[in-house]
Formats: sequence, structure tokens, C-alpha cells
Amino acid sequence: MADAVEDVEFRLLLEAVFRRYHYDFRGYSMASLKRRLRQARERMGCATFSQLQDRILHDRTAFPELFSFLTVQVSELFRDPAYFLAIREKVVPYLRTYPSLKVWVAGCSAGEEVYSLAILFREEGLEDRTMIYGTDINPEALGRAEAGVYELDRIPLFTENHRRSGGKSSLSDYYTAAYGGAVFDKSLRRRAVFSDHSLAADQVFAEVQLVSCRNVLIYFDQPLQDRAIGLFKDSLSLKGFLGLGSRESLRFSRHAGAFEEFDRAERLYRKRGDA
Repeated sequence: MADAVEDVEFRLLLEAVFRRYHYDFRGYSMASLKRRLRQARERMGCATFSQLQDRILHDRTAFPELFSFLTVQVSELFRDPAYFLAIREKVVPYLRTYPSLKVWVAGCSAGEEVYSLAILFREEGLEDRTMIYGTDINPEALGRAEAGVYELDRIPLFTENHRRSGGKSSLSDYYTAAYGGAVFDKSLRRRAVFSDHSLAADQVFAEVQLVSCRNVLIYFDQPLQDRAIGLFKDSLSLKGFLGLGSRESLRFSRHAGAFEEFDRAERLYRKRGDA
């Protein structure tokens, strides 16, 4: 009985978030989201989801704290180096054939993947013809992405990832250590745009040749996954590329027929010419 009541309160909380703040988490995977909101409930001193709902409805200053639990911000430069190596060795040769390129990093968190691709495209001589769009629903994460500053203790991992991704230079060429952090070269942001975009609520905003959306769909239920993949399909030019996370797949998507497997191991797909 208690679990049933909690489930009702949980869904009412998500509905309240949507109606009051216009962030739609109702299509997210319930198990992981409920786990994170239980942590938020405890951290914010609420005994029930109903109390948490009351807090965020009547105190707008409480919502940013809750929002940090609703959105997962976990990434790193060149995360899963084999993925970036596959883009470098297998996808880039096709991208070279385009006079101009647009790349969409959906769910860009604090910008690590955007900077990874900016570095990779510079090393492959494609920077000047490429625009990279990094989107997320978390304004705080987008602010960190714009700043391009990361903790110094993360740099050894970033450096090793870059090396394993086939990096053609030293990662230290792209950042300066200052004020206890690593500040990435502003020139890397010259061809990057960060903006708010929701895969749950917003529409296609550009035609692109590469979409990279990794470790985002695992937090969505199947209908929301289908919505997101539909956006990617509609955004991609014919024969454009889609990259997903290592635990994600198009296998059960209603849009699966619009894509062909390009690199099964690295979850890289290519939009069919007739899609």
C-alpha cells in the first residue's frame, strides 16, 4: 500500500514540475528517476514526495536544487576512446566530402563531448568548415560548458582518453592551467554553440551530418526514446551519422528501419538514403 501511494505522489510530482516549470520528465525511466528523487527528498528534508512537491510549487528557490537530481551530469573528455577513434578513422573520411558540416551533441552536459569533437575535428583539418551544437536542458551545465573550465584532477584521465582516441597532438596544447582548473582554449568555442533544447518537448532545429547522443536514452522510457530518435532521424541529412552510448541501441525503436549499422561495436549508425 505504501509503495502504491509513493508511486502516485511520484507521478504527481513530475506533473507538478512540468506544469510549474515546463520541464517534462514524465517520459523518463521511472526506476532511475525515482531513485534520484528519493535522494533529493532526503537531501531537502522532506518525508514524502508530496512534501517535496509542496516545496517546489511554493518556493521557486527550491527548484534548482531538485533539478540537479533530475538531470544526470556525468561525462568526460573523449569518454569511451574507441568511439572517438571510430569517428576519426571511419566517419571522418565521409565527412570530408561535405563542403560544410554541422554536428549536434544532444545532452551535452558540461560540454566535454563538444570539446572532444572540436579537438578531433581540428586535428583532422575539418574545424573551419564545422559548426558544433551542444544542447542540454540544464542551464547550469550549459554555463559550465560555455566556460570550458574543468578540474585539474580530471586532466590525467582526459589526456589518456585523448591518446587512446588516436589524438594527433598533446591534449595540453588545448588548455591552460589557471585558478585551480584547466581552461580550454577559447578558439575551440569559436565553432561551437551551446543552447537549451529538450528531447522531450522541442523540435528539430537544424540539418546536421552527425548526431552524437550518448548515455542519454538509457534514462528514457521507450516512447520518449522513439521521440528522440525521430528527432535525430529528421535532423540528419541523407547518409548522415548517429552515435549512441555503449548501452544504447536502435534495435527496438520504431525508427530502426531508417538506419543501417555502420559500426556495431561503437553504436554508430548511418541514415539510409531512402529514409
